[in-house]
Amino acid sequence: MQPVALLPRHLDSAAVVASDQLRLDAAPVDYALVAVYFVFVLGIGLMARARVSSSIDFFLSGRSLPAWVTGLAFISANLGAVEIMGMSANGAEYGLPTMHYFWIGAVPAMLFLGVVMMPFYYGSKVRSVPEFMRRRFGTGAHLVNALSFAVAQVLIAGVNLYLLGSIVNVLLGWPLWLSVIVAALIVLSYITLGGLSAAIYNEVLQFFVIVAALLPLTLVGLHRIGGVGGLKDKVSALSDGSQQLHSWPGNELSGFTDNFLSVLGIVLGLGFVLSFGYWTTNFVEVQRALATHSISAARRTPIIGAFPKMFIPFIVVVPGMVSALLIPQIKDLKSGGSTGATYNQALLYLMKEVLPNGLLGVGLAGLLAAFMAGMAANISAFNTVFSYDLWEQYVKKHEPDGYYLTVGRLATIGATAVAVGTAFIAGSFSNMMDYLQTLFSFFNAPLFATFILGMFWKRMTATAGWVGLVFGTLCAVVVFVMDKSGVIHLSGQGSSFVAAGVAFVVDIVLSVVVSLVTTPKPAAELVGLVYSETPKNRLTDADSADLPWYQRPVLLAGIGLVIVIALNVFVG
Repeated sequence: MQPVALLPRHLDSAAVVASDQLRLDAAPVDYALVAVYFVFVLGIGLMARARVSSSIDFFLSGRSLPAWVTGLAFISANLGAVEIMGMSANGAEYGLPTMHYFWIGAVPAMLFLGVVMMPFYYGSKVRSVPEFMRRRFGTGAHLVNALSFAVAQVLIAGVNLYLLGSIVNVLLGWPLWLSVIVAALIVLSYITLGGLSAAIYNEVLQFFVIVAALLPLTLVGLHRIGGVGGLKDKVSALSDGSQQLHSWPGNELSGFTDNFLSVLGIVLGLGFVLSFGYWTTNFVEVQRALATHSISAARRTPIIGAFPKMFIPFIVVVPGMVSALLIPQIKDLKSGGSTGATYNQALLYLMKEVLPNGLLGVGLAGLLAAFMAGMAANISAFNTVFSYDLWEQYVKKHEPDGYYLTVGRLATIGATAVAVGTAFIAGSFSNMMDYLQTLFSFFNAPLFATFILGMFWKRMTATAGWVGLVFGTLCAVVVFVMDKSGVIHLSGQGSSFVAAGVAFVVDIVLSVVVSLVTTPKPAAELVGLVYSETPKNRLTDADSADLPWYQRPVLLAGIGLVIVIALNVFVG
């Protein structure tokens, strides 16, 4: 872990100048709007505390929430650094190919999660994704999954925390280390009070605050450069303008110069391995669906979230593209200059340039909401896995329920403290998406391979479960090291796509080979865990046939799939 006293590499003297240039001219009305937002956040935490009387209330909201609430929370939990700063940074650097992270790299997998995988998660009554792994593969794969997930969450929480601290630094001029600590304490307070319910209800509030912040920023920014027509004209004038105005073939994003290989890399690396690996096995997201009251509601949760997910890029990616045309520091960075600015700051520079007081306060509240939602989602998932899958399973079994509730609250405090340290690791990456895609290739790609094979192939054994995970992850790390040492080189996030693909293939091949030479579980022990061994009535609610059309998961998913295909064809 990088000591807090050491500044990340892009916070050198030039970056300090850039930070001074970024100081926002906030007026009292802006501070007042931010303060009102924090009052609501803490108030929700206090109200949610009254509903917490057991560990299942704290970790899974008592499995009682409606689908529309968990659906909005599902998408809001992902509207952290990945969506806001990371995707606007990608928009500034790569342009419209960034749309692939939404229309190829998210929506199809979200629909698949709702239609195919949620019935298994919810129907088995597991409390976490690693617990599902334990039931399917035993303690070996479970321990690997639980430990890797816990590590990933504190690292990704650090991303959100670093950017949250950066906003406070820009707003108030506090030192970055102090800003990070204050931001961490704010999130810690409401998660410790109200658990998952506080996180979810705050995520619903945060979704609307984020949209209210980014929509005016997009519209005002477009107006400043002459609307959509002006955006197209100015991007076309850039040396790589034709690539930035079309999402396909996305050569700069994938790192491949050959168009066919670029499309193949995006579809298979991002659209299949990384996307399905993230959305279908990531407990941060699945946890929101597990908090619902029925299988049907759990299935609808990611499907409901997929509809706003399709349109979020228009208020995230486009402002990044506008910033690269309008802001001198980002324009200079794009042309190879060294003003000390980074692509991660594209949105902040645009806010400073185009938003008047009042709207600036809404914009700041929206960014704070985004980073708090992302960090809270990571921490609430971490404390569940730590308490149920690590502490209860391997340290202290058969304790009273109140004991695990206390462990969960202490784990929340511990994870937040660790995230303060990992925040400064995240700060060493100029484009935050490079960092996040690297983590996803390490942890999510091999996990998806293990899950999908184990769910549809009853012959897969417990030994194959942990062997595939371990060696799949190691192979992704090897590809990362080879790229960083210059043995291979792909620009953009191409190395992450390749690492994910390698991890997936190695995991599948090893799992098949090991399964063929080891003994599988009896079929009776696979009911509810493997598709072929599970009666269909266990995957649906008793009243599912009587649901109105707008509550039928498969029909909603079909509508979503048609829309996302149309977006890829007509906008891409």
